[in-house]
Amino acid sequence: MQLRESNIEKLAEGEVYDTLIVGGGINGAVSAAALAGKGVKTALIDQGDFAGMTSMWSSNLIWGGIKYMESYDFKLVRELCVSRNHLIKHYPSTVQEIRFLTTITKGFRWHPLMLWAGTWIYWLFGNCFTKIPRLPSIKQVNKEEPVIDTDNATGCFEYSDAFLHDNDARFVWNFVRVAMNSGCAAANYVKSTGAERKDGLWHVELTDVMSGRVFTVKTKTLVNACGPLADQYNKITEKKTEHSHVLSKGIHLIVDQLTPNKRVLAFFDEDGRLFFSIPMGNRTCVGTTDTRTEDPHAAITDDDIDFVLDNINARLDLDKPLARADIIATRCGVRPLAVENTGGKDRDFLQLSRKHEIDSDIDQGFISIFGGKLTDCVNVGDEITDLVKQMGIEIRFPKYRWYGEPSDTVRDEFFHQARLMNLDDYTDATASEPLSTRLWRRYAGHAIGILENIREDPRQAEILIEGTEYIRAEVRQAARREMITKLEDFLRRRSKISLVSRQETIQKSDGLMEACEMLFGSDAKMRFEEYFREHPVVNGIAKDPASGVIDSDDAANAVAMDESRQGKKVEGGFETLNW
Repeated sequence: MQLRESNIEKLAEGEVYDTLIVGGGINGAVSAAALAGKGVKTALIDQGDFAGMTSMWSSNLIWGGIKYMESYDFKLVRELCVSRNHLIKHYPSTVQEIRFLTTITKGFRWHPLMLWAGTWIYWLFGNCFTKIPRLPSIKQVNKEEPVIDTDNATGCFEYSDAFLHDNDARFVWNFVRVAMNSGCAAANYVKSTGAERKDGLWHVELTDVMSGRVFTVKTKTLVNACGPLADQYNKITEKKTEHSHVLSKGIHLIVDQLTPNKRVLAFFDEDGRLFFSIPMGNRTCVGTTDTRTEDPHAAITDDDIDFVLDNINARLDLDKPLARADIIATRCGVRPLAVENTGGKDRDFLQLSRKHEIDSDIDQGFISIFGGKLTDCVNVGDEITDLVKQMGIEIRFPKYRWYGEPSDTVRDEFFHQARLMNLDDYTDATASEPLSTRLWRRYAGHAIGILENIREDPRQAEILIEGTEYIRAEVRQAARREMITKLEDFLRRRSKISLVSRQETIQKSDGLMEACEMLFGSDAKMRFEEYFREHPVVNGIAKDPASGVIDSDDAANAVAMDESRQGKKVEGGFETLNW
């Protein structure tokens, strides 16, 4: 908590900032990292935790948007493929190439050979950066992925894109940490309740959500990076823009690993919309839906869950169909889609482009970011920097590269030290990867400090919360460097514990209270009780306060629905959200 308090004090000191960014999702985080790294005096706030909305509900995919080829949006596909390659190159431990195996069923509007030809064009758009596409036979697919039901298949094809090896919220947090390392004053749970332009400066009223303290920050430029709440913030600041948002709700279900292969399984429904089975360590992420909504805090419903279960069961040949009892965790969020105010809101939102749009008022020093994807995040940071420069802010270090993992020298030193101390001998038997690999991917250069903690006290390498891969030293690191304000910040966003472990397992863990004591000190019991009060288990599935309550009456009803679902014909379909 000390890190957060010190940053709030910086914000309240009365200094004038070059740029204040409101919203700590991926757009706000990369903007802060880019500006601070290039020498701009920057501040970043979020009314909740960083990555607390859209940026923590993604499919964890970093991809070029192959589906946009069907709508002939080749320019967007080309741009996204180049951005994907850029992330793979600069984040080799985090953003990794992965194969997509797609099954085509009888009656689909395109022949498998046509789609396979499309993957070659897609590969060329990406500068041949990834492995070449493949056209496996049905027999080969049955051998490689027997989990796929190929009885109704006419063909399959395989191509490459990329995914986040860790979780999306952690990816966002690392940009926030980079920004702070470059001097950015950043604080979560700080809300902007209004802003007024006076004498060439924005006077922004802020409220510390945790304490109720109100103060004002002065800034030369103001960036609205509020994601699905961007329209609301423009309204309270009385800013008119060329774009606004329509919102699309998408959900994912986390279940036990469906296939041991590190490969995304992709399918089309009768309407030609994609859905996925995505590897997540020892778990699998299944989804998603694409439903228009007006609520930026949209709730997951029974219908959403039924929809995903019905569709995945119809495409996989499992020993037993997936049922509600198999769901470990859920993800439910909204994707803000940028539209022009002159007429985009009435269009079929499934056909809307997922690219970002940036509106700016140069004279007033105000910027609004609409839409966006994880794939395109570096471009957003650079574009915001260019706009801030046009507003008269000095970019002191224009050639500084603000993104990417540390140099090979730092990486080699970490792994050398890890080998000298036999770090991987501490890897738990149930872990999905060696301990050294995971620590480097999550903490990069700061992982060297974790090695020192383990050398001093080998107990620091012990898993603290049963059923997870998180060791005691990581909790210690989080307490000192990661601005953990509520328990959910740690369990869901700095780590992915609540995504891969059942809520009952987490609650009963002997190590969880020790973790709370390390994170919150004397407030440990209060934060523990607060989390489980806000995340009750409903029908065996944890309710998330950000996504609403699951609409089921009781567990018996859920079991009855599971039984009736088995053998039920799938109708309709769902579209992937390109987060």
